[in-house]
Amino acid sequence: MSFALYIIGLLVLVAGVPWGMETAGLAPVYIGIACLIVLGIGIMAAVSRTRTKDPS
Repeated sequence: MSFALYIIGLLVLVAGVPWGMETAGLAPVYIGIACLIVLGIGIMAAVSRTRTKDPS
């Protein structure tokens, strides 16, 4: 998979998480914290899965 595809999926996820949390009535500070955590984990996962292997 390409890095761009992971990032597009991550952006869709990061858009849906705050929408659901806002609907549930959570405070904006918790929504921001959750989005930052999901964004960080998503970027780390995308980089680790799409990085080319180093030649030995």
